[in-house]
Amino acid sequence: MSIKVLDADLQNAAQEGIDEFLNVFAQAYLKEINNELNAESMEKLNGHQHSLLALHFFCEEVRNGGFVQLIQNGYGGYVFDNPFAKSLRIFGAHELSKLVYKAKKIYDEHKSELEKETTEEEFMAMYEQFEVFDDLEELFFEIEENEIATIAHYVDQNIELFVEIIA
Repeated sequence: MSIKVLDADLQNAAQEGIDEFLNVFAQAYLKEINNELNAESMEKLNGHQHSLLALHFFCEEVRNGGFVQLIQNGYGGYVFDNPFAKSLRIFGAHELSKLVYKAKKIYDEHKSELEKETTEEEFMAMYEQFEVFDDLEELFFEIEENEIATIAHYVDQNIELFVEIIA
């Protein structure tokens, strides 16, 4: 089943910027899966689509609350236990791919701790406990603009892998 996006929506978003352009894809995928990531809904997306959706969650969560928030909000497995970092490399975002591999190593070493249910107070304390993510978050903000632009270019050049465009 292919996910359809209006050409006009893509054109308008592209004029607004790279993030808006990529967000059109993420929103189409979220609509397709009813905003629910589960075994049944995951079958509705192909690997390329999952990679862009993972990028959406990754950027949104890391921008707003870092890796601790990404993981605490339930996206750790989706980002780190899937070939997301490899996809980033294929998309040409080599620096972002390396960053995700480094974060995955930390995630894998502390998975049960990072994913446990927490109170608000315990959640906030995790930021001190996992300061090891701080340098990766800083690096993300340094490389984000160029890496996201590279990914958007790849998507634009290979759009048929991500959506079907309709007039």
